[in-house]
Amino acid sequence: MRALTLAEYGGPELLTVSELPSPAPRAGQILVRTAASGVNPVDLLVRGGAMAANISHPFPLVLGWDLSGTVEAVGAGVDRFAPGDRVVAMSAQYATGIGTHAEFVALPAAIAAPAPRTVDLVEAAALPLAGLTAYQALEKLAPRSGERLLISGAVGAVGGFATQLAASRGVEVIALARPQDAELARELGASSVLSADEPLPTAIADVLLETAGIAPKVIGAVRDEGRAGSIYAPEPPKAERGITVLQTFVEQDGDQLAILSALVDEGVLTLRVAEIGDFAFGPEAHRRLAAGGSRGKFLLTP
Repeated sequence: MRALTLAEYGGPELLTVSELPSPAPRAGQILVRTAASGVNPVDLLVRGGAMAANISHPFPLVLGWDLSGTVEAVGAGVDRFAPGDRVVAMSAQYATGIGTHAEFVALPAAIAAPAPRTVDLVEAAALPLAGLTAYQALEKLAPRSGERLLISGAVGAVGGFATQLAASRGVEVIALARPQDAELARELGASSVLSADEPLPTAIADVLLETAGIAPKVIGAVRDEGRAGSIYAPEPPKAERGITVLQTFVEQDGDQLAILSALVDEGVLTLRVAEIGDFAFGPEAHRRLAAGGSRGKFLLTP
């Protein structure tokens, strides 16, 4: 099978399209014929070796956490899916050791979900990692209807899903975005938009969701006794003024992913794709993601 592989940790130029043996599903697993897999910031970290201590996997290493495709076969004990089913999944490499930039992927059935019916199966690969990150962060922060939620990086992959999810629950979303992204932030559901290029007013939000790695710069916008959460481990908000600070790390969850898939079909969530290319596009997708500024996912197809 074709796969995008890495022979050693390093730059994007080390990513190579290779031929590897096709996997077979073990008990509890499904074998998926890949439609597409997404490129995420975590893939850049894995490629550069930043997660080498957390991922035990022999080289050549197959990257990728997002997956959409069709079930090819099921392992013993699997009754959740059957061959021919359209699915999406997130494979957290530090937990599974399984990358998704491959023509066939065998992974636990429990971490997969039915793919949205209303979007192309390739584009469905834009949902899993970013969608689950946003969903789980909001579940932990629990902003209530009528509360003011400030989201930094509100038009990014995670922030965009969080904006849509929160707005659909009656939360007043204050988006922190660059001026050129203000219209997009409103389209995603933000009630108001603040410029990321200007100093923030103080104590304007009940809750903060920090998705852009700028926690120290935005914590002052949270009111006393408010709540703040960050998806970034290196620099979480610091507890002060009675603010409850939470750190969130995305976890595999097929049931939650099924909820997100249904929300796509209901029109609550929209999927944004920057560009689609085959595995040979992988190195360029890594470079462009690292450069920043994209407003949608880079998706790779076999």
